[in-house]
Amino acid sequence: MHDIEPHFGWREKYRAENDNYSPFYGREYSEFGYTNKVYNYLLHPQWDEFGAETLYLKQLFTDYDEHYVIIEMIGEWNDAVHNDVMHLKREFTDQLIGNGIRYFIIIMEGVLNFHGGDTDYYEEWVEEITEDGGWIALLNSHDHVMDELTQTRLDNYLAYGEQFNNLAWRPQKPERIFEAVEGLMQTGTRRVY
Repeated sequence: MHDIEPHFGWREKYRAENDNYSPFYGREYSEFGYTNKVYNYLLHPQWDEFGAETLYLKQLFTDYDEHYVIIEMIGEWNDAVHNDVMHLKREFTDQLIGNGIRYFIIIMEGVLNFHGGDTDYYEEWVEEITEDGGWIALLNSHDHVMDELTQTRLDNYLAYGEQFNNLAWRPQKPERIFEAVEGLMQTGTRRVY
């Protein structure tokens, strides 16, 4: 896992460490110092920690005028033991919501497992953004991850599924990704509210 870097194709347009509204503003990254890990596997130092033990993210792009953020995740999302969604909500999304973000696109192909727990933080998150028409969409989730999300009833709060897994996002501009996901949400595809 140490050689899996976050997507870097949009770095000329956006860097969270240069965005004074980002929770990661001012962060400095090493190319050689590997300190973060998922269990016994070291992670590339470009991934950002936010308080979860086995889950990391990269804020790839944020557009405050259009009110959306694109996030890439890696690791194991474990709400059952570590309450990862609490850390994500309190340490990351709360600040973005406070700065007008209401559309969250989370790229999940690096999330190897999901273990569900309580849904309170998801419910709070959705309540805070749906008043303004916001949503949370998961792209490229593994089948077993989607099964666990559904068993935990997170389909009440998050949009995911096959139609969100067929978007080739890497070669696209972030605006196109947002437009594509917004189109799926407007057609009622796995609408969460």
